[in-house]
Amino acid sequence: MSRSASGIVLAFAAVSLFPPGALAQTAPTPNPSAAQRAPSPDARLYIIYPWDGAQIRGEFWVRFGLRNMGVTQAGSSAPNAGHHHLLVDVTDVIDPEEPLPTDNKHLHFGAGQTEARLELPPGQHTLQLVLGDSEHRPFKPMLISKKVTITVLPAAPAKTSKKVSGKGA
Repeated sequence: MSRSASGIVLAFAAVSLFPPGALAQTAPTPNPSAAQRAPSPDARLYIIYPWDGAQIRGEFWVRFGLRNMGVTQAGSSAPNAGHHHLLVDVTDVIDPEEPLPTDNKHLHFGAGQTEARLELPPGQHTLQLVLGDSEHRPFKPMLISKKVTITVLPAAPAKTSKKVSGKGA
């Protein structure tokens, strides 16, 4: 099998591991009859990395932490579990009755991901996690991390090398 054909087969196999829509970034229509679940009383949601005050250059990993609850995919009604939503530079108050919005400031990780690679423009940014239920709504009461403030530094200037001739310059 050619290298490109094997890549397509691997990509198809990886995608077929998830049920239809599990990787989608669209929030489902809320089911008014579904009661919002309460998180485990001792659950804790936090950002492992980057830490508060970090200075970062270029793309970086955000690693999500969750204690005393499980991580599952969106749409799953597994007990004591939810999925992550990463809020980037969000200042608006979250409506606990509504699904979290889907846009470039409200990132959904509906396949059960516990980390993400981000690239943000230079400047100061805030990151915060919210654990969502099967319908992308926050748990009640909300399980939300501390807000982390980071500074993304401009790209390092390209190093230029001067060629030095070995014969008297």
